[in-house]
Amino acid sequence: MKKLALALLLAFPLASLAAPVEPGHFLPRLTLKNQHDQEWQIPADTRTVLFAAGRKASNLMLSVLGTQPKGFLAARQAVYLADMSKMPGFITRTFALPSLREQPFDVGVSLDEQQLADWPRQNDAVTLIRLEGGRVTHFEYLKTDAQLRSALGL
Repeated sequence: MKKLALALLLAFPLASLAAPVEPGHFLPRLTLKNQHDQEWQIPADTRTVLFAAGRKASNLMLSVLGTQPKGFLAARQAVYLADMSKMPGFITRTFALPSLREQPFDVGVSLDEQQLADWPRQNDAVTLIRLEGGRVTHFEYLKTDAQLRSALGL
């Protein structure tokens, strides 16, 4: 029996056994790189995760955050996480990452399709995930500039 349990543990990495991103569960720990290819994690004191998993959601994030001063997200205990795994590698390297490098904020970037596959998402929407002590309290989908600005207190 112990051998079977060990074999299952080795066959399925711990990341795939993480709790889902839903109210009442702790947010899974991620280790990613940012747009500058530096190590990036969600800080323990984070209260808001803004998750963009598509082009329209990313464009919405840039339209709102691109006009904010440096330190805007950190002052709100917020982070921006982008799933770029479905984007062709050439586009990511040539256009998307260079564009993000010009921004005054860090973006956690996932290029691994499996890493954020279970995260809540809707087409053309930013997923706003609220946290208390690392635990998800709720999430919602923001589709407009006004909704995102309101959620960020603008």
